[in-house]
Amino acid sequence: MLITFKSAASGDVMMFEENGKELLSVLGKDPDADKGIVTVEQLPRAIAALRAAIEGDRSTKRELPDADEDGDRQADDRIQLAQRALPLLELLERSLVDKVPVTWGV
Repeated sequence: MLITFKSAASGDVMMFEENGKELLSVLGKDPDADKGIVTVEQLPRAIAALRAAIEGDRSTKRELPDADEDGDRQADDRIQLAQRALPLLELLERSLVDKVPVTWGV
């Protein structure tokens, strides 16, 4: 299942449901709501919360997987919250500039 964030300010941002719900929680929205809106008035707070989550994720030390049989460490190539959140952050920022809300599930 996908969650699609929409705004008249930019193209849609689509995410897998699990990732979208995580970001909805960061924005202070009900992750179990089938649809919702981030109003123009809520955008500055939502942007600040998302930026804080991105910075927090980037500053968290990532544990590398154990060494393989040859003793080589493998790179941590998991997708981080910061990578998933950047398209949504851009959508929110553009929406604030254009003074239009962001919706999902509609």
